[in-house]
Amino acid sequence: MLLWLGEWLTQWHSGFGVVGYLSLRSIFAVITALVVSMVLGPVVIRKLREYQIGQAIRDVGPKSHLSKAGTPTMGGVLILVSIALSTLLWGNLENRFVWVVLLLTLTFGAIGWVDDYRKVVEKNSRGLPGRWKYFWQSVLGLLAAAYLYYSAQSPQETQFVVPFFKDIMPQLGLMFVLLSYFVIVGSSNAVNLTDGLDGLAIMPTVMVSAALGVCAYLAGNVNYANYLHIPYIAGAGELVVFCGAMVGAGIGFLWFNTYPAQVFMGDVGSLALGAALGIVAVIIRMEVVLFIMGGIFVAETLSVILQVASFKMTGKRIFRMAPLHHHFELKGWPEPRVIVRFWIVTIILVLAGLATLKIR
Repeated sequence: MLLWLGEWLTQWHSGFGVVGYLSLRSIFAVITALVVSMVLGPVVIRKLREYQIGQAIRDVGPKSHLSKAGTPTMGGVLILVSIALSTLLWGNLENRFVWVVLLLTLTFGAIGWVDDYRKVVEKNSRGLPGRWKYFWQSVLGLLAAAYLYYSAQSPQETQFVVPFFKDIMPQLGLMFVLLSYFVIVGSSNAVNLTDGLDGLAIMPTVMVSAALGVCAYLAGNVNYANYLHIPYIAGAGELVVFCGAMVGAGIGFLWFNTYPAQVFMGDVGSLALGAALGIVAVIIRMEVVLFIMGGIFVAETLSVILQVASFKMTGKRIFRMAPLHHHFELKGWPEPRVIVRFWIVTIILVLAGLATLKIR
């Protein structure tokens, strides 16, 4: 929106042309989302308390969590509002990638909102039944994947990129839709599973978002893309603005979500943020890199899958409790230790993911 305004104002003063610089708009997207979330945060938390939208804690989990009962949840609305406002202000609204990413994020947030609302407001412990949650995730994921496939403007947009090998980029064809679907839905649920401790999910999301923003900038620049032997995706650079908005909104939310949390993001936040990471990675052809950088999300998901499979087949559990962060809590790690160590692991994995861009 401000890009259009800046272009219009250049007819009176050329200085307004600075708004056209992607790097500047990305920085302001971070700042805008951060300010919006910091300003609206206390208001949102107060309203959630007034409407008694508090987290219900299961007594089967770590006993230390029982004190969190009643903490306002559905705070992911704050994240989504901050991301949307910042992206609409600083993004190029003529860019198709901006719209597909933003719309997918908000619609996945809507699924999470229904689930949270039924659990917290209607006191329905099941929330949105799992089959319906997965159904709507699948519908939205397939629609986004199909749109990207049929709107592709170059063969590079549907290639599969194998890290460490600069010449292995097979054309996926219709398999692109299937792969994209699994990445989007899988990433959404992985972040959702990770969101179990104060600040545990949001900070890795911020770090991965920032790294994907770097990757988007490189993929959207023909010179950098050719130099690094990664697919050049025309227009993908504009996703830096969206990723910047995610970073700013995430940091702003962390201000209120850090231990001990004043608010939880709920499914409305975690499902949306996970889907956002997935769709950005799909667009810039960095699915494998996302798998590396989001290793914490992957580990949390695998811990649940392995736990369920082991218990059904052998009657024994591999972990004391799944997802993985609860296992460490039950081993005696204080919650802040689990959180910070998972953050440290994410820093290492994000750096490893970025390193794959050069090591080819």
